[in-house]
Amino acid sequence: MTTHKVPNRLAKEKSPYLLQHAHNPVNWFPWSEEAFEVAKRDNKPVFLSIGYS
Repeated sequence: MTTHKVPNRLAKEKSPYLLQHAHNPVNWFPWSEEAFEVAKRDNKPVFLSIGYS
């Protein structure tokens, strides 16, 4: 089985912490207006991670 890791939007960030998670299979957003606009549009809560590793 071949696994190809597709980067998420964190791959465009400069933060070493965020870059660690750039290949997680999660639709992560960095802190941004876009994140809040999408959450509001989709009527979904914002899950805030303050970091772990």
